[in-house]
Amino acid sequence: MEAARQLPEQAAPVFREGVALTLARWSALQMAVDNEWGGRGSRQRADELARDIVAWYTQSKEPLYIDDLEDLLYEAMISLNTVAEDGSVEEVAEKLMILHEECLEGNFAAVEKLREASLKRVAPAHVKQVVEGEEEEDSDTEDMAMDDSPYMMVDAPKSQSSPTPVNKAGDEGRQPQTADADGWTVVGSRKSRAKK
Repeated sequence: MEAARQLPEQAAPVFREGVALTLARWSALQMAVDNEWGGRGSRQRADELARDIVAWYTQSKEPLYIDDLEDLLYEAMISLNTVAEDGSVEEVAEKLMILHEECLEGNFAAVEKLREASLKRVAPAHVKQVVEGEEEEDSDTEDMAMDDSPYMMVDAPKSQSSPTPVNKAGDEGRQPQTADADGWTVVGSRKSRAKK
């Protein structure tokens, strides 16, 4: 196979940006960085990965194989204490290979799409951004809201009218059950009921 072709001078910065945007969209990498699974230097390791990928493409004199790129991505994820077994490493490697080929040809449409997508990017559905000082207007969510209190709020019981007792077979001779001031019903023991 032929040696790796070099990116044209005007394509190199666009390719670098495309690599950074592709890695920014890789959820496994972003979770590892955001949660600092690789320690405090997780963000720096992710930035270093982007530089290593660009260097791998631009400084290699040998043919570029996707397997080598996958190995580079796997090693970077391991350095972040993350194992991606969801096929995302292979997917990201494939996208980067396609991006490189397009940049070699002077086609920057994929990078432009990544730019547009990053501008439109919103927080994932499972993540909610909370702005300090703002309160929600929705009354349904207020009812469900929980504060930092370790105690559970309980509504006081509404007064209930006692249902009229119905005499069943074997109920004769039983003392009527009454509720005390706290709302608890006092029930006699079984032994006293059986002797009567």
